[in-house]
Amino acid sequence: MAKSGKGTGGKINTSKLKLEGEPEGGGLNPMIGLAREDLVGAVSMLLKQTAGKPDKLLKHWQSMGDDVIKIVSNKSDLAPDPRDRRFGDPAWQANPFYKAGVQYYLAAQKNMVAWLDDLELDELERARANFITGMIVDAVSPTNTLAGNPSALKKAMDTGGVSLLKGLKNAYNDMVHNDGLVSQVDSRPFKVGENLATSEGAVVFRNEMMELIQYQPLTDQVCEIPLLTVPPQINKAYINDLSPDKSMLRYQLMNGIEPFVISWRNPSVEHRDWGMAEYIDSILEAIDAVCAITGSKTVNIAGACSGGITLATLLSKMAASGDKRAGAVTFMVCVLYPDKTDSDVGALVSDHGIALARKRSREKGILEGASLSRAFAWLRPNDLVWNYVVNNYLHGEDPPAFDILYWNNDATNLTAQLHSDYLSVYETQPFANPGTTELAGHSVDLRKVDNDLFILAGVTDHITPWKACYRSTQLFGSDNIEFILSQSGHIQAILNPPGNPKAKYYRSGRKPPETTDQWLGEATEYPGSWWPYWMEWLKKRSGAEKKAPKTVGAKAYPPLDAAPGTYVFD
Repeated sequence: MAKSGKGTGGKINTSKLKLEGEPEGGGLNPMIGLAREDLVGAVSMLLKQTAGKPDKLLKHWQSMGDDVIKIVSNKSDLAPDPRDRRFGDPAWQANPFYKAGVQYYLAAQKNMVAWLDDLELDELERARANFITGMIVDAVSPTNTLAGNPSALKKAMDTGGVSLLKGLKNAYNDMVHNDGLVSQVDSRPFKVGENLATSEGAVVFRNEMMELIQYQPLTDQVCEIPLLTVPPQINKAYINDLSPDKSMLRYQLMNGIEPFVISWRNPSVEHRDWGMAEYIDSILEAIDAVCAITGSKTVNIAGACSGGITLATLLSKMAASGDKRAGAVTFMVCVLYPDKTDSDVGALVSDHGIALARKRSREKGILEGASLSRAFAWLRPNDLVWNYVVNNYLHGEDPPAFDILYWNNDATNLTAQLHSDYLSVYETQPFANPGTTELAGHSVDLRKVDNDLFILAGVTDHITPWKACYRSTQLFGSDNIEFILSQSGHIQAILNPPGNPKAKYYRSGRKPPETTDQWLGEATEYPGSWWPYWMEWLKKRSGAEKKAPKTVGAKAYPPLDAAPGTYVFD
């Protein structure tokens, strides 16, 4: 059995953790998008504040003037954060022109923040103002222009202008081949089935919506109770079997778990009516197959992100129908109880914006993967947009060849009906309001779900903020709930294999209390990956060991195409 690491003995540095975990985006917002009217409304609110309280604006203009005088007289002590990679070039300190330029930028940023803090805004208004002004300030950074970026100018001079020509070529390719979105990854080195998703296995069941893949055991003995993974519908399933050193699937196999993974089909317009009910029915068919193939009466299940929303709905439906086949359940980076205050961008969500998002996907039949990728990118524009503008266009470099980014950009479409169902989750909060909402043909009530639960979140997760993930611990009727906080972001929180010397996680050792503050007060830091601890937890709930099967599938479920299947290439 895998051994979990020993705690450091000390409690969490809560001030640091809260700072690092401050959400920048959240929950379902990328599926909603930002309605033009909502953006205009946020700007209008700022203009009204400016017109109604000109004295406050004047005060900060005067402060800006004082900063300018200090900059001109070379007496300003404004300096970029050493961790801000945008200003890492020595020229920002050594060259008077660039030093003054960054100080002007920092002065404007500082006084903008001070002005917003001075305004009388409620919580949602302040979050909206922060989001809008943050996007503007990020966009006007001098590093985003050729003249204002010393490293780009040096590169142009050193290459005789070749870097600029390469940058123009990169920009043209993005306009023509990447839907106008700046490329985040060099996809050329990667090929699914060759150097990604290479674990041996086969499709053992296929319907119109999904393929069920069983993987060949790597140990002589396996646990009696298998594990079924339900991936998100907005990305492809091979995140579970990325490169061999990052493969969660391979880790399961090496520890005697018998894993099955659902690979969703990338839907087209003709599949527009596939909704939560249809996806739940497909998972139930997968459970039928897993039980028949393994002979087990129960199946442990894991789901991440939007796959976790689907999984929660499945568990509620199984509980309502008396279906006892679900065993221990793992939720990873999943928000079941979203709130507008989880993030600045979440504050821009309005009823009008939700209605427009639903209307757009209904008219098209799908929410396109490219639209989702763009929405996710603009949640963190410095890291996911401007960083690549500088690298690809100003420096003329290829984006990095990184397997996680390759997978992240291999987005899939979302059917209009499933998109609408996800929006309904945001609108009606069915998981937080048990017995009040119909979803997937039943009245949702997680209080009836009493499975043992393992819930994972990431400290720096900007997609599903960890405090929003924590709220899930209070929704279920389970007595045994484990909450783990990984010191990573959205994807890295999951793909966190043993061996990383910087890895660490936090847990409290008991059922999570009502609030995150209570949990922080009693949680302990543990060095290393959370995978060994999860494996220990899972194997305790996976029954006795049995002889591993020599082949995958069964007479009623013969092996079809080799893993990773065919739907992954749609």
